[in-house]
Amino acid sequence: MKLNINKYLLAAGVLSAAMLTTGCNDWLGEDSPGSTKLKDFYVNGTAYIQNVNGCYTPLAWEYKNAYFSEWYFGDIASDDALKGGQNLADGPDAYDIDNFKTNANNGIVLQYYRAKYVGIIRCNLAIAQLEEFEGDDIVSPERRDCLLGEVYFLRGFYYFQLVRLFGGVPLVHDVLDSSNRWQQPRATADAVYESIISDFTNAEKLLYKKSQYTADDLGRATKGAATAMLAKAYLYNHDYENAYTWGKKFVDEYYKAGEYSLCANYADNFTLAGENGPESVFEIQYAADPTSDYGDNFGFTRGTFTTILTRPRMSSLADKSGWGWDHPTHNLYNEFEQGDVRREVAIGIPDEQCLDEIEVTYLGSYYYNNKISYSEGGTFPAIDHHSRSPLNYRLVRASDVLLLYAEAALESGKDLNGAKWALEEVRGRARANATETNALPSFPNYRGYSDNPESLREAIRHERRVELAMEGHRWFDLVRWGIAAQVMDKDTGSYGKTESAEARAEMASFIPGKHELFPIPSEELNLNPMEQNPGY
Repeated sequence: MKLNINKYLLAAGVLSAAMLTTGCNDWLGEDSPGSTKLKDFYVNGTAYIQNVNGCYTPLAWEYKNAYFSEWYFGDIASDDALKGGQNLADGPDAYDIDNFKTNANNGIVLQYYRAKYVGIIRCNLAIAQLEEFEGDDIVSPERRDCLLGEVYFLRGFYYFQLVRLFGGVPLVHDVLDSSNRWQQPRATADAVYESIISDFTNAEKLLYKKSQYTADDLGRATKGAATAMLAKAYLYNHDYENAYTWGKKFVDEYYKAGEYSLCANYADNFTLAGENGPESVFEIQYAADPTSDYGDNFGFTRGTFTTILTRPRMSSLADKSGWGWDHPTHNLYNEFEQGDVRREVAIGIPDEQCLDEIEVTYLGSYYYNNKISYSEGGTFPAIDHHSRSPLNYRLVRASDVLLLYAEAALESGKDLNGAKWALEEVRGRARANATETNALPSFPNYRGYSDNPESLREAIRHERRVELAMEGHRWFDLVRWGIAAQVMDKDTGSYGKTESAEARAEMASFIPGKHELFPIPSEELNLNPMEQNPGY
């Protein structure tokens, strides 16, 4: 069972109306008949729960005037995936992201940016209200503290999504209830990370453990998720000692204590039945829905567009056919070791008899993202609506955190043996699932590695790529490792110079110091003048 995303939606309309009629400028004089005030909404504990539920909603948003799921950046911008779609002209903004041609008018970048700030604004309101709420018969003081922890976690997560894509962005920590406060200065990336770490630290103190939630509330933020995100935020900000401290806390207090574990069968992580399972640290909750809200503002999203976007575009699939986006690359396919079942779980390959169908390939790749296209055992289950799937999007898994811990243990110089242990935890599961005897030997007995820190670093980076393939992590890993240019450049990069001739013909050169970040959207600069990222 999982948290029903419909519960995320209950407060949105009422709170939006209340915020619009709550201001210190008295623009309209007396309140108009039927207007809603915040005090009219917060009448009991249920209202506070609804407010918090509404803070989760923007996580699930994928469409307004453009599709803008996390994998547009994490997969398509990286060496893991090509844009896909019907042809080169299908989705020009995604084409630009794929080929380092993005400009400040990119619609995907704009909608992604705005959705995160809607989430932040909702969180600011919830924090302000919960701090004044002492609890009641519906929400105990302990539950009130946990709700506050959830909102701190979500605000930190939204800012984390922004900072790793744009660098420094405006920091807003309270309710903007006046027109003269709409324009906010752009903060530095360091200041944004400081805010993120503060929010996750507050969350970690207040949240329940995953095991403390009822089945109906699985999917909410947890103490383990906040611990994991502290390790990740510190690692992204290159503070390896603190990343190691929080990674070790996750390992010792949650992983080794049994709060989380690796699924024995790797593929179980990506099925409908496997949602919020033992390996799940945090994921976006979706639900089946027979209707569509396509084009309705940001969408009152219950199901995900991702399934139909990433399923292969084949007429033989009839009404289960997709739009063929997010094509895995040959480069990713070749990264896997022989016998590694994770390749087949990540990369779908159409049956041989389907390869001649005209819309299967994109720039030489006929692969599809098997993890998020909702394929089980090589079949595509029907969904309740052609544009809606109930499959959750996995944001953080325990294996991800183990590899973050391994990296922090290595880069901090604190614990090389701990780094090797965590690497082996992840490879050991893959080895147990392998399709060939003696596949996936332990470090350093594969890929020419030696038993030294340099080889261990390469082994951890390889393992992150194959373990988390097509889950939206790769681009952000390349950037924080400082190797995006040496991997992605079309003439000199290990990916750029080796991908198919058709794909290379579309690429622009990677410009170091520019392409690691995306541009602040021009519409946002018009509304809130601030410095643009270098090179845009």
